Amino acid sequence: MYPVLFRFGPITIYSFGALMALAALCAGWIVWLELRRYRYDPDLASTMVFAAAVGGLLGARVLFIIEEWSAFVRSPASFIFTGAGFTWYGGLIGGVLAVTWVVRRKGIPWLKAADIAAPALALAYGIGRLGCHVAGDGDWGKVSDVPWAVAYTNAIIGWVDPRTGVPYPPGVKVHPTPVYEFLESLMVFGILWSVRKKGFPPGTIFWLYLILAGAARFLVEFWRINPTAGWGFTEAQWFSLMQALIGAFILAYKRRKSVPASA
Repeated sequence: MYPVLFRFGPITIYSFGALMALAALCAGWIVWLELRRYRYDPDLASTMVFAAAVGGLLGARVLFIIEEWSAFVRSPASFIFTGAGFTWYGGLIGGVLAVTWVVRRKGIPWLKAADIAAPALALAYGIGRLGCHVAGDGDWGKVSDVPWAVAYTNAIIGWVDPRTGVPYPPGVKVHPTPVYEFLESLMVFGILWSVRKKGFPPGTIFWLYLILAGAARFLVEFWRINPTAGWGFTEAQWFSLMQALIGAFILAYKRRKSVPASA
């Protein structure tokens, strides 16, 4: 793995940061295209992406602290002044709240803004996961002997089992689950991008995103090493299941509402 891309004097360029910057640029480009298609000011894209980034980082850190509250109380500084320790669903919530504040001020209907942002969310998430893979930030999968298994020997957190902190024995390889999520995200993005012009009611693309992204994360958790939180499912799987069910319920409700009652 390559957590550090290069150093130029006192300046260090980290792979995770570089991939996150690329994710933001790609998301901004997608949002710019969609704002223009909807005949809104495309220059608003940078503001929306910036708000999503700030709100997402804050939300991801806050949820991570809540999840690790006992450890946070023992050592708050180690949680606050670090480049690690983020939870995706906290980032999603924080990003949505921040972008909601922006689009309300600009007079863009929330459902249209959600449709505009959905493909960008899918693509940015996938690119961000490549950053996790290259940096080795601990979100890899279970030990495996599949041909594409990877040893994160230069991981930013150390080549250790994230559950125990115990170093892996020599020769051990694991599922590269960040790569799996990148490929899933490309598929989600491809589906959303291909159907976005079908004339669906506002919000449909976003609800579909919730279903597809939730299903993708639910599936990949079977190869990850997160602890179970009930009924054999991880916390991320429960969040994913709720996300997908919310999207499916709203889509079904909207569809039923749009079908005229028979005489």
